[in-house]
Amino acid sequence: MSNETHHSPDGKMNARKLAYLALGSIGVVYGDIGTSPLYAFREALKPVAADGLTRGEVISVISLMFWTLTIIVTIKYVLFLLRADNDGEGGTLSLLALLMKTANGHTAILMLLGLLGAALFLGDAMITPALSVLSAVEGLKLVTPKLSDYIVPISVAILALLFAIQSHGTGAVARFFGPITALWFIVMGLAGIMHISDDYSILAALNPWYAVSFLLREGFLGVVVLGAVFLTVTGAEALYADLGHFGRRPIQWAWFVLVFPSLTLNYFGQGALVLRDPMAMSDPFFLMYPHWAILPVVILATMATIIASQAVITGAFSLTRQAIQLGFLPRMEILFTSETNTGQIFLPSVNTVLFFGVIFLVLAFKTSDALATAYGISVTGAMVVTSIMAFEFVRVRWNWTLPMAVAVLTPLLLLEFVFLGANLLKIHDGGYVPVMIATAFTVIMWTWRRGTSILMEKTRHTDIPLSSFVSSIERKSDHSPAHVPGTAIFLTSDPESAPAALLHNLKHNHVLHDKNVILTIRTINKPRVAQEDRYSVEKVSERFSRVELRFGFMESQNVSQALATLRKTGLKFDIMSTSFYLGRRKLVPDAKSGMPHWQDRLYIALANAATDPSDYFRLPANRVVELGSHVII
Repeated sequence: MSNETHHSPDGKMNARKLAYLALGSIGVVYGDIGTSPLYAFREALKPVAADGLTRGEVISVISLMFWTLTIIVTIKYVLFLLRADNDGEGGTLSLLALLMKTANGHTAILMLLGLLGAALFLGDAMITPALSVLSAVEGLKLVTPKLSDYIVPISVAILALLFAIQSHGTGAVARFFGPITALWFIVMGLAGIMHISDDYSILAALNPWYAVSFLLREGFLGVVVLGAVFLTVTGAEALYADLGHFGRRPIQWAWFVLVFPSLTLNYFGQGALVLRDPMAMSDPFFLMYPHWAILPVVILATMATIIASQAVITGAFSLTRQAIQLGFLPRMEILFTSETNTGQIFLPSVNTVLFFGVIFLVLAFKTSDALATAYGISVTGAMVVTSIMAFEFVRVRWNWTLPMAVAVLTPLLLLEFVFLGANLLKIHDGGYVPVMIATAFTVIMWTWRRGTSILMEKTRHTDIPLSSFVSSIERKSDHSPAHVPGTAIFLTSDPESAPAALLHNLKHNHVLHDKNVILTIRTINKPRVAQEDRYSVEKVSERFSRVELRFGFMESQNVSQALATLRKTGLKFDIMSTSFYLGRRKLVPDAKSGMPHWQDRLYIALANAATDPSDYFRLPANRVVELGSHVII
């Protein structure tokens, strides 16, 4: 539920608005991390339970979970990364856009890191719904064992319904997300309080020595346990990605007032329950509740997991839009599901890819146990990428010295690399899935970026400079083209050259309009553009003008609407007598181009699948003329 209307300075926020936004952030930002108690502690106990469970092991695992939450989420994300924003926006691509302004020779490395981080997030957007919904529905086994055979079909049905409603927008139900997830956290916290009294010795887990000594004592087994412990912080990336939707202070308040205390209490309660009854380790979360409460808790858990899934799906839509605007993906159809809230978007192609990916994961893995092993790699990978980029951020934007940046961030990076190594051990148990997904998305984005750059270079060789073209065309001669009334707008990515569509129009139709506008659309490395900076107009000659429209990477590129404001500049034209000319290229692969043959093929396939520019830029369909050309790439 991206909400651009929420984008306001934290400093001007009254208490009521702060509370409202904090409640909203609980549903959207913390939905994913709020479902971790369903499976995290259970999975972390499995490696140490093979030879019987000791009291020290239970306390140590809880200590590891508590301090992971404290270091990774509280310190890294809530207190540090939320301050590393790009005009209020967060997330991997937003950070990349900011760093690209001052790349200083690190452009390729930063770009690859940004693409990898984005790809890992998209992988996460597939795994989270599958794992979350499966783990919640599995609680039905405790209501009656007869329902065990129906867990996968019920999960598939819930997920199919979730993806089916995406096109209708989430605004109608979004207002319930915060309260339902808040209730979920309160119920978890209360269950934890009820069970801590089962064995107060669990409170010893607050001492970090238990976590450290466990890792030193257990060696390789400790590393395996770490891989499962990391499940406690899955969803932390959403904190940063959703920064622009709610602002820093509401997200911080929600964490410290409700989310962190509830998670801590619940994990400690699960630990105390297992200390009292080691048999409860089979499903410590649901066994915390009396039998009569299990069904209501399963229903509430399912609702919480649907909300968590919705949050990552919406996050995937927002991230894909950013990737398109920044030139990492071809244009795709973007539908707006709210008349007032431009952040509420729906991308049919992304929705379809995610749907098939999620359903495949549910049918392939069948249980949350099996899927949990595949989960950690995408999350830890994304976190490592963010930390490396944050290293560059503090040096360039906050002017930290190199020793200071190393001293502060190296311990964090080392810890995350340990977690990544622990999760890589699960590569053969399903960990290959997020690696394959992330690799595929990275290759696609890198191919599009590289291919577009090569295409620009190739077409530039044959381009005619605009200034020399205008001076030659405006000379009176017997071969001059016929003049026709009205305005022609030629869209181009290179304002210095005569657009191909203009040249083809002259060649085939031998006409020239009274007014001709060479229009370039730029996406800048900022989330939004102020209205006064939206356009620049340059008069080339009596009949030719050069116009540049600028959009932020979080904005919809509604060209028709932006052109309407141009009338204030004195550039008069009637939209009903205006024609839009677009160049359409037929791409042919060339073995001698800058990319391997398979990559050429991939680029051409992506270009062919791109949305029609007239739809993407909201041009009036009955006033668009397309002229084709043949390009060898």
